[in-house]
Amino acid sequence: MTIAVRVRPATSSDEDTIVAFNASLARESEHRNLDLNLLREGVRALLTDMQLGQYLIAEADGKAVGQLMWTSEWSDWRNGRFWWIQSVYVAPDWRGRGVFKALYGQIDTLSRTTPGVCGLRLYVERANARAQAAYRGCGLVLTDYLVMETDRSGAVSGAGGHE
Repeated sequence: MTIAVRVRPATSSDEDTIVAFNASLARESEHRNLDLNLLREGVRALLTDMQLGQYLIAEADGKAVGQLMWTSEWSDWRNGRFWWIQSVYVAPDWRGRGVFKALYGQIDTLSRTTPGVCGLRLYVERANARAQAAYRGCGLVLTDYLVMETDRSGAVSGAGGHE
C-alpha cells in the first residue's frame, strides 16, 4: 500500500521533532551523542533565521516521518550557490517507502526555481551504503572531493570516523 508523503517547510512547532530526529541521526549514523541543549539552540537558530537555511518536513498520515535541512555555499567558480543537503533523517518504520525521494524532489524543485542556485551537494558517511543507494537513486553522484574539517564546537561525543 502506497501512502502519500507531503513535504512542507518546517515551522517552530517542529522544533522538538527536529531535535529528536537529529539526535537519532547522530547516534545511528556516526555513533555520536550530541549535546541536546546545543542542538536545540542550533535548530531554533535555523528555524528563526531563514538566511541560515531551511528544514523540510515529510509527513504521512499527519505525522512527521522525515526531515531534510539545507544550507548554502557560495561558488565563485560558478557565480552561484550550492545548497548543501544536511540532517537527512527518515523514521525507521518509513525507510524504503519514498520519504527521502519526496524530500529530495522538493529540494530539487526549489533549487531549480530559485535564482542563483547552481546545484545541490551533500556528504554521506562512507559506510552508509543504504543512504548512498538512496542518493544515487535520486540522481546524485560521487565526486572527487573529500570533506575535511576542524570541529571546535565540542558538540559531539562518541566514536566517529572523523578524528
